[in-house]
Amino acid sequence: MRAPVDFRHAARDTGAVIAGIRDDQLDWPTPSPEYTVGDLLDHMDGLSLEYALSARKSAPPPGVEEPPPADAGNLAVGWRERIPNQLTALAGAWADPAAWQGETVAGRVPLSASEAGMFALDEIIVHGWDLARSTGQHFNPDPRAVQACAEFLLEQPRSPELFGPAVPVDEAASPLDQLVGLTGRDPAWVPEI
Repeated sequence: MRAPVDFRHAARDTGAVIAGIRDDQLDWPTPSPEYTVGDLLDHMDGLSLEYALSARKSAPPPGVEEPPPADAGNLAVGWRERIPNQLTALAGAWADPAAWQGETVAGRVPLSASEAGMFALDEIIVHGWDLARSTGQHFNPDPRAVQACAEFLLEQPRSPELFGPAVPVDEAASPLDQLVGLTGRDPAWVPEI
């Protein structure tokens, strides 16, 4: 079992980025070519709930099917407050050491709870970077959490469903740039608006 990693800093910082996004930025591009800013916010809305259920080893409520593909059109009113609050709750769920033990389900896929926790943390940090980079905001996640995510991803077999090909990054680059490169993103990416 992997030792628990504190999510609170990452949840707070990504939540602050989300709260700072303007309505006119929702259709702006992100480093994930298939997502606009609004699409990525819809994705974050769903994953924050899904990974909190994973931490508690709870199934989705009855009648809840596979979430639809992320789409800004699905983004419900109040997202600037709701998603950061859900990220805080997600961090709280993973603060329980029991969340990291045993098996769970994330994204309808069974896996070890410690893997689910690391995937959740990676999503929070990397999508926080995506949104900050897309909207011109500052993002400075906890270096220990960034390092833990990078080490975790280096241990995982490459999955084309999860990440694009790794982008080579200079060894002297920041740990965040190293992590971003591991997920198939170019750390030098800037939006063309």
